[in-house]
Amino acid sequence: MDIELTDEQRMVQAVAREFAEKEVRPIAEAIDHEARFPRETVARMGELGLMGIAIPEAHGGSGGDTVACALALEEVARACASHAVIMSVNNSLYCDPVHQFGTEEQRRRFLGPFAAGQRLGCFSLTEPEAGSDATNQNVLAVRDGDHYVLDGRKIFVTNGREAAAALVFAQTDRALAHRGISAFLIEKGAPGFTVVKTEDKLGIRASDTAEFLFERCRVPAGQRLGEEGQGFKIAMSTLDGGRIGIAAQAVGIAAGAYELALAYARERKSFGVPIGQHQMVQWMLADMATGIEAARLLTWRAACLKDAGAPFTAEAAMAKLFASEMAMRVTTDAIQVHGGYGFIREYQVERYFRDAKITQLYEGTSQIQKLVIARHLLSRPES
Repeated sequence: MDIELTDEQRMVQAVAREFAEKEVRPIAEAIDHEARFPRETVARMGELGLMGIAIPEAHGGSGGDTVACALALEEVARACASHAVIMSVNNSLYCDPVHQFGTEEQRRRFLGPFAAGQRLGCFSLTEPEAGSDATNQNVLAVRDGDHYVLDGRKIFVTNGREAAAALVFAQTDRALAHRGISAFLIEKGAPGFTVVKTEDKLGIRASDTAEFLFERCRVPAGQRLGEEGQGFKIAMSTLDGGRIGIAAQAVGIAAGAYELALAYARERKSFGVPIGQHQMVQWMLADMATGIEAARLLTWRAACLKDAGAPFTAEAAMAKLFASEMAMRVTTDAIQVHGGYGFIREYQVERYFRDAKITQLYEGTSQIQKLVIARHLLSRPES
């Protein structure tokens, strides 16, 4: 597979890198410490075309592709994982499904301003009893004339507090189990739709993670995304693409931690020489660099398959699994290279360590990725 980057992809990468270094990195530590959503720089990402990279220009996006989006996400995550997940959710979990499954009217209203970065979107699937088991949806949507009435709770919604609209999944026919799940586009401020709290988190602290409550929330039938009962298909298809974004985020987190460790190994001395001259430190650095490169290539491969219109579910799961596990190893070793200083906030590797953990959890835990991969392997015909 040819994964040589195009001039357009390299341009997106360069724009993201310059933005991350000049505008994101200087504030990353402060917004993490304060758990403060970075509205100004998120708006700036929209101005730079980073919030709808793979969406056609006719629908408000940049007209790029999934590879370009992965490249940009890695660059942003290298500086700040919170910015990267805000960007990833808007690109992959909100704009992409609206583009893929929406009507022209839905695209005009619920895609254009979001792909252009003028408004922020979110994806609302998880419930208190529906995490890894996404089929166990309890939010109920009952048809009432030309509306649906929603009742129930959603949790762990990234961008939930700040978003202007949410892609929400609800059960429209309990008797059909996962075939009775439907998807809805709901604007913030709709009667009966309340953000009841935001979570205080270990990592990605500058991004908001919210809980939604729906109480007799009336949603026009014209805001249903896709056909009734198509919601589970939409959710799973969306998560396939989202996992490429999280893999890219994990690569960026790991790369940022590795760069700090490498610089420290060149400067810090022990026993009269820089610690980078000690073999065990060299081994850790070598393992870090190798893991990052391998995860990056897996991510690019999955992105290339998606852009080619080929099946990519297993490849996206492989990239997400490997990249997230690698990010935890690399950030752990980056702290180890720093020794006691790695445990101190001033040296910043502890932030990368905290941010890495979530990549093993959201958009499907590492264990779920293994199930996805295995099922695809077992379903393939023997060669």
